[in-house]
Amino acid sequence: MIASHLLAYFFTELNHDQVQKVDQYLYHMRLSDETLLEISKRFRKEMEKGLGATTHPTAAVKMLPTFVRSTPDGTEHGEFLALDLGGTNFRVLWVKVTDNGLQKVEMENQIYAIPEDIMRGSGTQWQRSLPMTEWEISIHSLVLSQSFLVSWTKGFKCSGVEGRDVVTLIRKAIQRRGDFDIDIVAVVNDTVGTMMTCGYDDHNCEIGLIVGTGSNACYMEEMRHIDMVEGDEGRMCINMEWGAFGDDGSLNDIRTEFDQEIDMGSLNPGKQLFEKMISGMYMGELVRLILVKMAKEELLFGGKLSPELLNTGRFETKDISDIEGEKDGIRKAREVLMRLGLDPTQEDCVATHRICQIVSTRSASLCAATLAAVLQRIKENKGEERLRSTIGVDGSVYKKHPHFAKCLHKTVRRLVPDCDVRFLRSEDGSGKGAAMVTAVAYRLADQHRARQKTLEPLQLSHDQLLEIKRRMKVEMERGLSKETHAIAPVKMLPTYVCATPDGTEKGDFLALDLGGTNFRVLLVRVRNGKWGGVEMHNKIYAIPQEVMHGTGDELFDHIVQCIADFLEYMGMKGVSLPLGFTFSFPCQQNSLNESILLKWTKGFKASGCEGEDVVTLLKEAIHRREEFDLDVVAVVNDTVGTMMTCGFEDPHCEVGLIVGTGSNACYMEEMRNVELVEGEEGRMCVNMEWGAFGDDGCLDDFCTEFDVAVDELSLNPGKQRFEKMISGMYLGEIVRNVLIDFTKRGLLFRGRISERLKTRGIFETKFLSQIESDCLALLQVRAILQHLGLESTCDDSIIVKEVCTVVARRAAQLCGAGMAAVVDKIRENRGLDALKVTVGVDGTLYKLHPHFAKVMHETVKDLAPKCDVSFLQSEDGSGKGAALITAVACRIREAGQR
Repeated sequence: MIASHLLAYFFTELNHDQVQKVDQYLYHMRLSDETLLEISKRFRKEMEKGLGATTHPTAAVKMLPTFVRSTPDGTEHGEFLALDLGGTNFRVLWVKVTDNGLQKVEMENQIYAIPEDIMRGSGTQWQRSLPMTEWEISIHSLVLSQSFLVSWTKGFKCSGVEGRDVVTLIRKAIQRRGDFDIDIVAVVNDTVGTMMTCGYDDHNCEIGLIVGTGSNACYMEEMRHIDMVEGDEGRMCINMEWGAFGDDGSLNDIRTEFDQEIDMGSLNPGKQLFEKMISGMYMGELVRLILVKMAKEELLFGGKLSPELLNTGRFETKDISDIEGEKDGIRKAREVLMRLGLDPTQEDCVATHRICQIVSTRSASLCAATLAAVLQRIKENKGEERLRSTIGVDGSVYKKHPHFAKCLHKTVRRLVPDCDVRFLRSEDGSGKGAAMVTAVAYRLADQHRARQKTLEPLQLSHDQLLEIKRRMKVEMERGLSKETHAIAPVKMLPTYVCATPDGTEKGDFLALDLGGTNFRVLLVRVRNGKWGGVEMHNKIYAIPQEVMHGTGDELFDHIVQCIADFLEYMGMKGVSLPLGFTFSFPCQQNSLNESILLKWTKGFKASGCEGEDVVTLLKEAIHRREEFDLDVVAVVNDTVGTMMTCGFEDPHCEVGLIVGTGSNACYMEEMRNVELVEGEEGRMCVNMEWGAFGDDGCLDDFCTEFDVAVDELSLNPGKQRFEKMISGMYLGEIVRNVLIDFTKRGLLFRGRISERLKTRGIFETKFLSQIESDCLALLQVRAILQHLGLESTCDDSIIVKEVCTVVARRAAQLCGAGMAAVVDKIRENRGLDALKVTVGVDGTLYKLHPHFAKVMHETVKDLAPKCDVSFLQSEDGSGKGAALITAVACRIREAGQR
């Protein structure tokens, strides 16, 4: 009993000593985590070189675009054929993908041998007629259905094929047969096929990995980083061709003498150096070379060698798997070594077992280091603190080696602790993957067509915009005419502003600006001298809700209290100044200083005001206070204020435009055309109230189902139809309705409608401006959608951005068509062949949206070619404009008195 224990102890110590001896001998093949992280860092640099336009030609890691733009989302369906050509056997597969909630894939296949005379004959001999191909041979893609064969490998030497598009060759072969026709959709390699196959089962799969006879990987890269392909939006699968990592010398300090010997004896010295360190084609040979060298140094086999051990390729990678897979690996090592004509001792068998472990562990560790680089890049691309990702894997080494997969998984997770990584084994990735690429391509094409059909009514042609311009001019004439004014939706209200600034205005003026829950009082000092500057001081006061909902006296007493506070603040207590009042509520103006409130909006409900003159209400409140007196000269709306503000800077400014939460315009009309006001001489500013354009149904043929939905659920159904198509209050709602429609039809967000998306007003117009910003990457678009509770993919972000672009562009074009009608009317009024005019503009949509202004300007230029129209952005048009109208009115009044 004691003897057996002693024997066991003896062998354990013996084994331990032998393992230590091998570990010391192969020290450089045992890589620390520090070394692996350094390799990962180097690989990141190689990836960037491969993606860069200037560095790509000399990059070792080529990072080839595959033109695969999306992974499966589970809604793919249809029947597809696939070809799998990558060796002496050629497979034809029929793949049926069903989307009935089960995401089922059925496959049938037939295998055909390729005779050696065809493999080495002319290209026309092997061409076959099938719709898609899984190529495992070095190819370079220009589009998804076009691939140029770079070089034959794996024993193929067909003439007339290298450098040519294999899809074209197959199509010609189909035409020569003439008995069927099939659409060739996609050409992919096995790595991409693996990712797509696993992506159908796990939608987080965005990396494909092959570790078999050879090794390669692919992953989904952001388009903005792929310099070789035009376009910045979305993602594309990159075929890394990572086997060539190190071909430029970047791994020289990691490679051992055995790696160098493997390379020198290969068919392609100096090439695929990384692959030669990790793949199944070379692992067995690495072990053999180590055994030979250790034997020559009399560290193994008593210094004896056998002819079989000296024969290249006799120690196979399969032998490594067998030795490491047996519970009694030492016994299996003995069998392999004896097969090689050796008479191994126990120590020899232990050493061989350990050598196999070191070689396979190094392979898995190197593979983990490069995968870590890919995962970190994806994580940074997405801007996520913690990445959740799946890697689809195929290959005989990964699947058949007993410990490779486990070692790979553990090392990856150790190197990238901030990534939650799942590894998913691919089943028949080559054939099924090609079918899935095709299925995804078909899905994307079908969905794109469906979306374009839906968005088509929102995309207006030149002729349609000309027709809208014509109809606006008709509505303007109806609003100006005394006979049709009462029924005209575009009211064309006289403002009694009969002149714009001429630059000689001067003096101090007070201005009030009431249009929301905040109320502003301003002191505007107009300096003496033509086109002199304007100095402004202002103070903002809140209007409490109880005042907004109280009596009219309470509201106007509060306004006067604010004026008194402001005058005291400015050290002007008791002073009497001319005053202009910007009152942005629906009013009927009977003179410049008389304005009848028609209806409160924006949350105001002060009683006793509707139907009353707001100037009278203000004067009565001033008199009740008995502290000061003010000369209320003018009441205007914000559109007129904008025109006057810009008119002070530019004498050609005769049009005012607001495009913000709401939209409206005004312009200087000839008095002879303003039939509601007596007099034929001169001009008067007309407040168009153009937001109501279309309320009589004249725009019904341009309104989409989404416009109708927004209108029906608004606070004023059937009213302000034009404003609802162009202004900031509604654009976000139009987008939200389009997104809901797309989602219901499975064209967006994988058909899943979130509760947040159902909430009216959740998609604010400011999000359109942010999403369409040129400097905003899709990563940030996705962050905006996530803020809204919308879990989106990169593809979803592209679609949302497209919808925002279409809706905002239509708004700008409609606004431009309306403005073209205005400037052309001014030109025709004056009988001019050409008109030079400036439009003063204000409003958040015009100022903040990245493209609205440009599109509107282009539309005006296109639709009114005889008008030279400039646009001047207003600064503080509401308050400053009221003061300037007052200044102009005072100038005219003084001139009349003289």
